Amino acid sequence: MSSVDSLDSLMTQLRALADQAQGVKVPDKSTTGPDDFANTLKSMVGSVNHQQSQANALQSDFSSGDKSVSLSQVMVASQKADLSFQTMLQVRNKLVSAYQDIMNIQA
Repeated sequence: MSSVDSLDSLMTQLRALADQAQGVKVPDKSTTGPDDFANTLKSMVGSVNHQQSQANALQSDFSSGDKSVSLSQVMVASQKADLSFQTMLQVRNKLVSAYQDIMNIQA
């Protein structure tokens, strides 16, 4: 499962939770539950960690003089890792915001 698919699944689940919190009846389109949500988050964090590890390995190889690693490979890997991290950070911020909104709803 790609990180884009994981993000789409995560956003769908967040929208459903927000609709439920606002009292909107949401039809059950899938059988996703808390375990699927947690697994999606773990998968996303693992993917970001893997990309950062790959970028760090390429940087180390390049700086040690490995001729099989080009500067462009290092830069592309670093940018991919940074973009993945920034995306994960934004998802985290949205999750915190959604949690705070739900906690501020008066019963």
